[in-house]
Amino acid sequence: MGEELSLAAVRDALIREEDSIVFALIERARRPRNALAYSGGGARSLAEFFVREAEVLHAKAGHYQKPEDVPFFPQDLPPPLFPTKDFPKVLHSFASAVSVNDAIWKMYFSELLPLFTLDGDDGNYAETAALDFACLKALSRRIHIGKYVAEVKFKYSPQEYSLLIRTKDTNALMNLLTFKAVEEKVKKRVEKKARIFGQNVTLEEDSAGKQEGNTGGSEYKVNPEMLSNLYDQWVMPLTKDVEVEYLLRRLD
Repeated sequence: MGEELSLAAVRDALIREEDSIVFALIERARRPRNALAYSGGGARSLAEFFVREAEVLHAKAGHYQKPEDVPFFPQDLPPPLFPTKDFPKVLHSFASAVSVNDAIWKMYFSELLPLFTLDGDDGNYAETAALDFACLKALSRRIHIGKYVAEVKFKYSPQEYSLLIRTKDTNALMNLLTFKAVEEKVKKRVEKKARIFGQNVTLEEDSAGKQEGNTGGSEYKVNPEMLSNLYDQWVMPLTKDVEVEYLLRRLD
């Protein structure tokens, strides 16, 4: 985020993460559901195994050093094997401990995945797990940038937030953090990005002599309205959960 935390810097980071989420979901939608990647028959599923092992490798390479990069399986992750950069400490020291990854994991596999993948099995289970990992990482990073959102809002109105933090008034904090007009703009922007990034481009001409475009919902790799609903139902609410959890400990 840079050494000077600002609302503009946080907003830019959130907008960049929208691109990552849209592209990750488009890539995952290339494969069918491939349910066998998620069935362990009493043992660990391939998807969980892949994420656990990938996070170990990422940790060795120096990942998870920033508060917005939160592993899904933090237990016993190894320390970095290579030098890492000392990032500016702009958040409270406990920030890395704030995590809603359990909720993200459950949401992704139980509710989101069936919405944008076709039922079927093409046998590409390893690739499927890798694509799921990319989706999970993108969603988690975007949602946990909420820590920076909370910090910058707290610094703009420390007295107002401090009163609610001391009384542990989570409902009032949630209301104070909610800006419906801004959320509507975010939903519209994400839907528009899904329409632009997810078009099936062709150079062939239709019968009218015009270059074929992509105007119908069926022509998109991922339903743009689904992306808008994803943000409305899960991404923004979970981000605010992160903000509230961070703020409740901000005065510790």
